[in-house]
Amino acid sequence: MSARASTALLTDRYELTMLDAALRDGTAHRRCVFEVFGRRLPGGRRFGVVAGTGRLLQLIEDFRFGDEELRYLRDERVVDAATVRWLEDYSFRGTVTGYREGELYFPGSPVLTVEGSFAEAVILETLALSVLNHDSAVATAAARMSIAAGGRPLAEMGSRRTGERSAVAAARAAHIAGFDATSNLQAGSEWGIPTMGTAAHSWTLLHDSEEDAFRAQIVALGTGTTLLIDTYDIRTGVETAVRVAGTALGGVRIDSGDLPTVAAQVRRQLDDLGATSTRITVTSDLDEFALAALAASPVDAYGVGTSVVTGSGTPTAGMVYKLVARRDAAGAWVPVAKTSSAKGSRGGRKAAFRTLVNGVAAAELIAVSDGFDELDTVAEHPGSRPLQTTLIDEGRCDATALGAAGVAAAREHHSRVRAELPVAAHALSRSDPTLPTITVDAS
Repeated sequence: MSARASTALLTDRYELTMLDAALRDGTAHRRCVFEVFGRRLPGGRRFGVVAGTGRLLQLIEDFRFGDEELRYLRDERVVDAATVRWLEDYSFRGTVTGYREGELYFPGSPVLTVEGSFAEAVILETLALSVLNHDSAVATAAARMSIAAGGRPLAEMGSRRTGERSAVAAARAAHIAGFDATSNLQAGSEWGIPTMGTAAHSWTLLHDSEEDAFRAQIVALGTGTTLLIDTYDIRTGVETAVRVAGTALGGVRIDSGDLPTVAAQVRRQLDDLGATSTRITVTSDLDEFALAALAASPVDAYGVGTSVVTGSGTPTAGMVYKLVARRDAAGAWVPVAKTSSAKGSRGGRKAAFRTLVNGVAAAELIAVSDGFDELDTVAEHPGSRPLQTTLIDEGRCDATALGAAGVAAAREHHSRVRAELPVAAHALSRSDPTLPTITVDAS
């Protein structure tokens, strides 16, 4: 049993009631294939970014039922005594394949494939979706902001605009998709993300004058610090900052006003005062559109809060977790699919490839195996980049995807695959997905 807290109750009741019923009727141990995918890209986004995978693997490893969890299930009569006994020894012993964290995805992409018995796989649905939907939404928004920033440094500073644990997950996802640092210390400690931060308006208001506040900050942090200059009058704040710190002042931060206009005025004033190397950071409710509007402004770095941690208006990726194949009573594989209007899916195991033309992504190619005589055999597509990798093999997690090292690898992978996108993918306007999804028969 893991020493970490159990994640087994981070789920919906109906998953355990399905498990309970399946154990009763004998279908619980049928081999099944579940798939996580999105039917569309919410918000008119041109691409999506897979994030949360490394977190999910660790949470699956901790998905165990200890005494406390089992007592709750008994007391609340969620399942019967036989199911409680089955859960006592539960751990996921199946196989998970999926897109690498940081990879791009499109409608129909098999982001995650979970294979195991119905009993062990069905109860992971809520956990998988809660992680992937949140983190992928944040990462997709962060990637758009990173593109709009045009190479200027980005800091995530939205902890106060979301739940305390969501803040850590959001900082992680944003870093994978291009943000350089976070204000959240737990994210720095847990995931190895660089942290940043100096002072808020309350620091200036604490002191008898702005000059006293600036002097105290410089004594504590040195002249390389960044001074917040808009608590009172910005022009006076700039003059005071340079007078106190000298022309070697590291930076100033602007958190209000018409940012393009104010940034230009501050830059001119800094230069006139001889502080030509002092950097300008802007914050103040930025999103990807505001960042794009600042592209021609003399800004050196950005801090983004509310917009990035809430997915910039698209707080969920809209992914679903569906059964796509199972063994029947005779042991034969059967593809299965939901056929509801506007919510249909394609049965069968999928293999995914990114087709490239002269190094530029051209299509999302999904090969579907409906035969299942050889379930592990899928079509190969020379010249295309395979998108899936094994994340859990018979219950054993891929250690390279975990922890701070996993975050660093995901960030590097995202940078590499985003460079494959055609130029049209960089536009911020609502549109159809940049790449078409092409489905072919694997046989």
